[in-house]
Amino acid sequence: MHGSALPSAASAVSGWLLVALCATSGTYCLLRARRAGRAARGAAMGEALMGFGMAVMAAPSGTGPWGPGILLGVFCAAAAHALWLLRGGPGLGHHAHHAVGSLAMAYMAYLGIAAGSGHAHAHGQSAGPPLVTGALLVYFAGYVLLGGARLVAGGGGRPVPVAGGGGRPVPVAAAAGAPGELTRACRLTMGIGMLAMLLSM
Repeated sequence: MHGSALPSAASAVSGWLLVALCATSGTYCLLRARRAGRAARGAAMGEALMGFGMAVMAAPSGTGPWGPGILLGVFCAAAAHALWLLRGGPGLGHHAHHAVGSLAMAYMAYLGIAAGSGHAHAHGQSAGPPLVTGALLVYFAGYVLLGGARLVAGGGGRPVPVAGGGGRPVPVAAAAGAPGELTRACRLTMGIGMLAMLLSM
């Protein structure tokens, strides 16, 4: 009797840890959006939405009968917005990744509706079409591995003089407007969370 309860308890603990991790990432992105310039604010807000949405979806207690439908609508809109931003301009790679992430969230929410369990990602009750789930797993596994390698290898940039800065050297990453290490770590955390949620289906 105790043995049968242990896997369920362990699953609940890991689920709440994932909720805490995603909510922390979402909070950091929200704070970053408040400090960011106008150009970067939209991306930070999108990441905050992703973090909080993942936290809600990962909750072992479920989202109630209306939760999956609400999440499906929110992330379909987020995916459409990311695809709209792919028309041109800077950050195309990031917009493409945000579109894939939003579509993955909408996919898991749809599976929650199909399972009728009230849990947005159905907690193993519906894995969805293997080809779609497998493609998302491969994508996010690659994203996590590549993001982790970049985070490890991308310690501060080479100092170079920047025009308008009085010749004062600044790191190349800062000069190019690249995200800082904490931002990259936050994105990596959400990628790991997405991978964990897909694996739990």
